[in-house]
Formats: sequence, structure tokens, C-alpha cells
Amino acid sequence: MSRLPDFEGLAMFAKVAEERSYAGAARALGVSVATVSRAVTRLEDRLGGRLFNRSSRRLALTDFGQGLAERATRIYAEAEEVEHLARATTSRPHGLVRLAVPMSFGLRSVAPILPDFFRRYPEVSVDLHLSDAVADLIGEGFDAALRIAVMEDSSLVARQIVPVRRFIVAAPSYIARHGLPRHPDDLAAHHCLGYAYRAKRDVWRLTNAAGEEATVTPTGPLRVTNVDALLPTLLEGLAIAELPEFIAAEHLAAGRLQAILPGWRLPEGGIYFVTPTARARAAKVDALSDFLISRLSHPAWRREGDDASRPEDRPRAYKKGASRRTPPSLAVD
Repeated sequence: MSRLPDFEGLAMFAKVAEERSYAGAARALGVSVATVSRAVTRLEDRLGGRLFNRSSRRLALTDFGQGLAERATRIYAEAEEVEHLARATTSRPHGLVRLAVPMSFGLRSVAPILPDFFRRYPEVSVDLHLSDAVADLIGEGFDAALRIAVMEDSSLVARQIVPVRRFIVAAPSYIARHGLPRHPDDLAAHHCLGYAYRAKRDVWRLTNAAGEEATVTPTGPLRVTNVDALLPTLLEGLAIAELPEFIAAEHLAAGRLQAILPGWRLPEGGIYFVTPTARARAAKVDALSDFLISRLSHPAWRREGDDASRPEDRPRAYKKGASRRTPPSLAVD
């Protein structure tokens, strides 16, 4: 089996021939004189002939070395050109970025700003994969993803774009008919809509200012794989649901939905730009990351202040174990 050519030895030989000095070649290459000397000696042993005649004052190419120097110099120059072109390619944003984004957020917030990205980076294209299922970046070959989650330890590299709160909400018509839950335990007597792609399982975990914790397993007439699909049933006043801020905000502001259990909080997550690794990341991915962070970090839907509830929703005294309503009917009066 043939061995690979000694490219390092050829490159150092070419540099010594150009500089007419081991020390000069070492300075140009950023290595020690001993490293250059060993590489040239190794090449001479491999090729079976001396490349230089050495004296205390002078270094000169042998006839054998003279015959090889021009070709070795050409090989070295071509290698430098290959590296230069490769660096230029990786430093200029171009090529395809495969990006996974949750469907509702992608349609509402990402797709509308992509034209500006393409105008800024005409050599970059985006394969936008819209799904609420968590994409396996490495296994499915994605360059990056936007994730809306409470991020846990992971081998992935995640950069937060903006925090995202989550609200438990109901239509005013639902509350008028079935009453306002005052404690998470009250939700057992209500229809609560479910979401299939919650990070672990479909459970609402809430805490209050006193540190009390409560968990709710939503049970109701609908469970979905996309949060937008909850809205028709929710807005018709047939159930309660948990919504992320970027969907809930406009309906809360317009009064179509009302935040309930204001004294209780769901874990605050965020929107993250996630990549398999930060090492040697392509310029096209960095360009998309910087663009999305700059455009999405101050969204219009971000509600000011911590209390998203209306005044009439503020908590009243509640005694655990008090009577609760029977499950409401789905019929609209």
C-alpha cells in the first residue's frame, strides 16, 4: 500500500529553498528551526538524496534539490491558495441553512422577516422546517433550530433570544358561565385543553409567591400537536388552555381571553437559537443567528410588567378543600 506524500516536508523544503535559510523558513512558518530541520531530513531520507549542501556560512541547493524545488514551491503555493479559498468561502455567508422552527412561531414571527434576511444575504437560502415536534438536529441533519422551552442541560449550544412567559387563559364567556378558578386544584373540575408536544408530558406545573407547588394534568375534549389549533375551542368559551405569550398576548390585550390564576406562575422559558456546536460554525449559520436575534429579541407581543391579569382576576382568599363546581358542559348557552 502506497504512503501519502510528505506534504509537510515538501512545504518546509520549499520554504527553506525560498529563504535560503532554515531560520528564515522557521520564522516565515511560525515553527522552530529544529522542526524545519527534522522535516527536511525526513524528506531527504524518504526521497533518497540530499536536498541542500550545508556549511557554517552558506546553504545551497544540490542538483537533486534544484530539480525538486520548483515543483515543491508550486505544490506549496497551490496548497496556500486552497486554504485561502476555503477561508474565504467559510467567512462569507452563502449556501443552504436547514432550520427547524415550531410551526406557530415560525408562521407568525420567522417567515415574515425572512425576506429582509434574503435581501441582506442573497447567497444564503433557508430550508425552513415547521413542526412542533422537537427536531433531532444531528440525526436529521439540521444546522440550527429555534426552540421555545425551559432549556435543560444538553450537548447542544443554545443562545436565548427572548424570554417567553406562559399563561393559563379562558374566554370571558367561559368564566361567566363556569366561574373563575382560584387555585390550580380547581382546574380538576374544568375542561382543560392539552398539547401533545410538551417537553416531558402534558402537565402544568405552577408555583406561587409562597413557594407552594401544584401540578395539573389537563383533561378536556381536545389535545393538539399545534397550539394554534386550541384557539377556536378556547375563544368559543368551551375550555381553559395554557398558551405561550407570543400567541396569548394579542387575545389578552383585546379582551378575547383572560389570564386566570394570576397568583400562580408556570415556569418561564425562552426562545433559543440552538446549534449542534459552536466550534467552526459556518458563516451562513452565524449570519442567520445574528439576524434572528436582532429581529426577535424585542417582539411586539412581549407584555410589559409581570402581572398580565386584568384587575378583576387578581387572587382572592382561598381555602384549600372548599367546594368546587361540577365539570362544565361543552354546550354554549
